[in-house]
Amino acid sequence: MYTIWKYITLSFLLIPVIAYSGMPASVPAIGEKQIIVDPHKHRWGAYDEDGNLVKTGMATAGGNWCPDIRQHCRTRVGTFRIDSLGERSCKSRKFPRPRGGAPMPYCMFFNGGQALHGSNSVFDGNGSHGCVRLHVQDARWLRFNFAEEPNRSNEGVGTLVVVKPY
Repeated sequence: MYTIWKYITLSFLLIPVIAYSGMPASVPAIGEKQIIVDPHKHRWGAYDEDGNLVKTGMATAGGNWCPDIRQHCRTRVGTFRIDSLGERSCKSRKFPRPRGGAPMPYCMFFNGGQALHGSNSVFDGNGSHGCVRLHVQDARWLRFNFAEEPNRSNEGVGTLVVVKPY
């Protein structure tokens, strides 16, 4: 009887969390893992090979305008692949200007200089220079438990990253 009650209690707690997340509980299965970023909802979701949501969290994508560089700085919309993974010590080579050095813990580069990475400045909006900021604990989880960079074990293909339209 204890086991049944525990299962019912956990199910009751999980349903509202998934519904509140703003990300769909599933997406069409494509036979590989994918990370979907939705700059409009300010959320990210990690989906398994069968299209089921594994984990989700808040995301701050690129802003409409970055005054320090006097141009738009939205995260590029499209489909990409993770091409390199960093550690807790990952830092920006470009920002702040002129020499860089901004912390980007657990960076996962997917589009040249754009990356998913941890930050202490994640908010319900878009305001980065183009990277996708995640809470540090979420970036750590993605980096070590979900994302893969190209190597022999995955036939040279990094984890799929999909950035949806703003």
